[in-house]
Amino acid sequence: MPTRLVEREYPLMYEPRGLTRKSLAATGMSEHHIGKALRSGELACIAHGLYLWRKDFDALGPVRRHRVHARHIASGLDTDEAISHISAAVLHGIDVWDVPLRRVHVSRPPSRSGRVTSGLHAHTTNWDDGEITQVLGVPVTSVARTVVDLARTLPRDQAIAVGDAALRFDPRAATQIPRVLEASRCRYGLVSAASVLQFLDGRSESIGESLSRIRIHEYGLPAPDLQRELVTFDGRRVRVDFYWEDLGVVGEFDGHEKFTEPQDLIDERRWEDGLRDLGLEVVRWDPEELETFEVVVRRFERAVARHRMWALDRAQ
Repeated sequence: MPTRLVEREYPLMYEPRGLTRKSLAATGMSEHHIGKALRSGELACIAHGLYLWRKDFDALGPVRRHRVHARHIASGLDTDEAISHISAAVLHGIDVWDVPLRRVHVSRPPSRSGRVTSGLHAHTTNWDDGEITQVLGVPVTSVARTVVDLARTLPRDQAIAVGDAALRFDPRAATQIPRVLEASRCRYGLVSAASVLQFLDGRSESIGESLSRIRIHEYGLPAPDLQRELVTFDGRRVRVDFYWEDLGVVGEFDGHEKFTEPQDLIDERRWEDGLRDLGLEVVRWDPEELETFEVVVRRFERAVARHRMWALDRAQ
């Protein structure tokens, strides 16, 4: 199945609050009218007992609906609890990809019990100083702690995609992660987490670029430099997604939103011509090809061969 990348949901002018039967009744709505609004679709359910007006529901994607749900759960937290895991990432504003958003994740001390319901996953854990912060008045795990928790609990691709996004969002977290990881040494998933965290790179500018790095590594290609700035013969400075300097190859991940106007295509052709004038080969791929990356590998190998021929011709 092709990889569908929904990398971010752009902010609205306002963020609606979740509605409950109690809050609706406080506005004067009777149980009869609430039931009628639910049956007609005027009210939409985002979690058990939590609703949005249809216009707000339709304006929000799954990530922002989860944010509304998480803020509602947070309003009932005890002082020793905090929003955590993927819910913390969402509240921080970190891009997420292909993760379950049905349940809000909360962490609490081991002296209390964990539980899982249809809309809540309560974890038991300890915190060190600095691992809890506030977002819009809501207690959430810090970016570094959130990254480590997700590296322990998410599948590798998702953990790397969200981890890269977190370091892009807050580069300072990179210096805090080793300490948080050390404090997590007795927790589940530590070996997987260490492998994920070693691979993270906040220079990846999108979920697609993060997944591209994973595929490049999985298929045994050399590790590229990221976001390298090059200067063309006419003096233009261009930045490339992936650069293999020794092989003379540039790699570009083309998200579906990259070329939205005709001028974008014209500018991109000029950009590519400038790189080819430098003797570089350009290899492109799109989200669907992340699932058939052997096609990209063959494209890459042909590009390497062409550059070698160019270098030989130039040397003669």
